[in-house]
Amino acid sequence: MKTLVVVGTQWGDEGKGKITDYLAQRADVVVRYQGGNNAGHTIVFNGNKYALHLIPSGIFNPNITNIMANGMVINVKALMEEFDKLKLDKFNLYISDRAHVVMPYHIDLDKAKEKVLKKPVGTTHKGIGPTYTDKAARIGIRIGDLINPEILKERLTETLKFKNLELKSYGLPPYSVEELYEEYLEYGKRIKPHVTDTSVLLNKLINENKKVLFEGAQGSLLCLDHGTYPFVTSSSPTAASVPINTGIAPWLIDASVGVTKAYSTRVGGGAFPTEIDNEIGNYIREKGHEYGTTTGRPRRVGYLDLMVLKHAKRVGGLKYLAVTLLDVLSGVKDLKVCIGYRLDEKEIDYIPSNIKDYERVKPIYKKMENWDEDITNVRSYEELPNATKKYLEFIEEFLDVEILIFSIGPDRKQTVMRKDIF
Repeated sequence: MKTLVVVGTQWGDEGKGKITDYLAQRADVVVRYQGGNNAGHTIVFNGNKYALHLIPSGIFNPNITNIMANGMVINVKALMEEFDKLKLDKFNLYISDRAHVVMPYHIDLDKAKEKVLKKPVGTTHKGIGPTYTDKAARIGIRIGDLINPEILKERLTETLKFKNLELKSYGLPPYSVEELYEEYLEYGKRIKPHVTDTSVLLNKLINENKKVLFEGAQGSLLCLDHGTYPFVTSSSPTAASVPINTGIAPWLIDASVGVTKAYSTRVGGGAFPTEIDNEIGNYIREKGHEYGTTTGRPRRVGYLDLMVLKHAKRVGGLKYLAVTLLDVLSGVKDLKVCIGYRLDEKEIDYIPSNIKDYERVKPIYKKMENWDEDITNVRSYEELPNATKKYLEFIEEFLDVEILIFSIGPDRKQTVMRKDIF
């Protein structure tokens, strides 16, 4: 298998960074294909913890080619800060000239719109949605513009005609072309050595039979098309979006690995049928350190929802699963998983598209056998307690998806891959 996609199956924060980092050690190329610095990947190895928001997870290995593809929206100022914080002497990074740039006015508008909404989406105020809006409206600034002074001046002049009117409608101050031009021209000079047509590069690498790992941000239930709209992100994190977000043919994707926590979490607003608002939820939150990588916000916690995973499998095509934070469930006395919903008097086995309906569903649970053993030092499937094995086996059978990887702690060493596919 030469091309593999790592996909979040829930609402993000599933541990994709760790799984991507683990698989990246086997890859020649790691590609980030959507989203921006509204996402956070935490990677732990050699006793050190690193938080990545934009840069692909293969950046720590100088032998890996890292690509930020055209489907991303990139805050170049934040990217510079991330470069400086990592303090890497040697790395291979290529940035798509077609990726759009998150500008300061996008961040202003993101914050302003959230204040106006009766039910805020719960964005991270990073300007991601407004940047994708400008992309669709054809008034966005792209990475390639930053390295072409004449085009940058022209694009800023046209774009600010619209954006300053929008800012004014919220009572916000306007931006001047000259101010942004000078600042972003300097960013362009710094990133210029990394900028290229990444579609051409990626297809070349695939044709050379390189192993390519694609990593997304957020999770399948935050997909703009197939998520719990309107409480979604502004792009599609599913494996189905990889071809258009990277410029490769669909048939070049061999398989995808869906990452799920052994339970569920969600940040921000929106329906969350299995949410646990009691001492069990607090226990899981503290033991799992369930606070946002990007924002520090406490995450909402719930039981594992197999309807969510079933949905992610259908809309994104999952061949394998990786189950993270399995160790957190040790000691949870009332352990169960959601195997269906009840909407009014009817049992359903899907996620309704209407958010009002989804807010009304009641979970149907299956009680699971709990375990108390510390499993953080387990290094094979056979070493797991019988109750833990039964938990994983039930997930596999219910979804008809093979669990390829399970994780029992934050370190790379606390990851077990059950067979070699990549």
